Amino acid sequence: MDILLIIIAAIAGIAGGFGIAKYLEKSNVSNLVKNAKKEATSILKDANQEAENIKKDKILQAKEKFIELKAEHEQVILTRDRKVAEVEKRVRDKESQISNELAKAKKINDDFEAKTAEYTAKIENLEKKTVEVEKMHKSQVEQLEVISGLSADEAKEQLIESLKAEAKTNAMAHIQDTIEEAKLTAQQEAKKIIISTIQRVGTEEAVENCVSVFNIESDDVKGRIIGREGRNIRAIEAATGVEIIVDDTPEAIILSCFDPVRREIARLSLHKLVTDGRIHPARIEEVVAKTTKQIEEEIIEVGKRTVIDLGIHGLHPELIKVVGRMKYRSSYGQNLLQHSREVAKLCGIMAAELGLNVKLAKRAGLLHDIGKVPDTESDLPHALLGMQWAEKYGEKEEVCNAIGAHHDEIEMKSLISPIIQVCDAISGARPGARRQVLDSYIQRLKDLEEIAYGFGGVKSAYAIQAGRELRVIVESEKVSDDMASKLSFDISHKIQTEMTYPGQVKITVIRETRAVNIAK
Repeated sequence: MDILLIIIAAIAGIAGGFGIAKYLEKSNVSNLVKNAKKEATSILKDANQEAENIKKDKILQAKEKFIELKAEHEQVILTRDRKVAEVEKRVRDKESQISNELAKAKKINDDFEAKTAEYTAKIENLEKKTVEVEKMHKSQVEQLEVISGLSADEAKEQLIESLKAEAKTNAMAHIQDTIEEAKLTAQQEAKKIIISTIQRVGTEEAVENCVSVFNIESDDVKGRIIGREGRNIRAIEAATGVEIIVDDTPEAIILSCFDPVRREIARLSLHKLVTDGRIHPARIEEVVAKTTKQIEEEIIEVGKRTVIDLGIHGLHPELIKVVGRMKYRSSYGQNLLQHSREVAKLCGIMAAELGLNVKLAKRAGLLHDIGKVPDTESDLPHALLGMQWAEKYGEKEEVCNAIGAHHDEIEMKSLISPIIQVCDAISGARPGARRQVLDSYIQRLKDLEEIAYGFGGVKSAYAIQAGRELRVIVESEKVSDDMASKLSFDISHKIQTEMTYPGQVKITVIRETRAVNIAK
């Protein structure tokens, strides 16, 4: 019974609670709806207000844009009008110019027609006068023949005989004047002959510095070196610029050239050709080219050994090459590389005694005469040229100044500079070190070659026979046979006017046309 009551009470409580909950839920929903309506009304009002503001802003922007576009449109119209006006003005100017040109052309045409008519009339008049002159000349000749009793041909012969007699008389007078002049200058000519004779004698200096002896196993090799009609020896001389002297000297051939590099190339090339046995012009050119490359490599190796022996580091490769070339140069008869090594050692010792930089002094001493071995001739003194090279290849200022100042061409700016000058004098001025005459002799040979190179079409030029002959090889495409003869005369005339030399200089111009084909 009690349980039943409890169950009924529970069910009643649940039902009451459900009803209360429904009521509360309905009340809350009503409140939420009211609040939502209020909020929606507020949002709608704000939206309307914002839309009105946006509308006003857009209208204002549209007005501003319209004003801006209107201004741009007006500017475009003004620009277009201005361009149209300019084009119209140019067209009017062009029309006016064309009109003027047409008027000028018409005037020129009228003048030309008038002058043509005038010249035509003059030509016709000239032709008429020419005919009249010919008739008068013929009439005069006939009258002269009647008066003189001679025909025109006979008169010409007599005139020619008269001119021949006069020419002979003048020639005899010229010969007599030449003989008298020769008598007056006999002493001077005798001196020239004596000087030429002395020059042809192989003195000690010339033998040591301008001549190399190439030894051969037997005299039979001489004939192979000379070749058929001398073609091989001519090819060697043309390729190397060295004079090949084949005489009665047993088992020896003499190579003569003032340039030691050329002479060494010729000596090594001959050695290779004789060893190989194949001696012909094409093989000669090939061997000379290979030997030239070999000598260039040897020059670089000599330069490297020299700087290593002297303890000089960081020298530019081009300066190392210049140092190597010193081996094949001489200064007043003194080997330039040995002289530079000697100066470098003297500078090192003197710098050590004075407490200066020994390596820098050696460096300057070795490089002080690099200006004496240029690839091409220069008008600068060798000291200034060497200084320019040193500056170009990154040497220090003290070294460059020492090189440029060792002959007082520029002011000395460091203590190393006077040391270089003193050591150069010590090495060059000692007894037997140098020979002034040989250096001027070599310079004269170089000047002879440079004069030849100054003419167009010259391929190569070699001074041989101790400067008594200048052999010039020309390009056959640029120089004809007639031009070769004229070139020889022009070179001889320039040598006469620009150089001072003993004896005579023979100029030989060689023009060769070569056709080469290969059969495969």
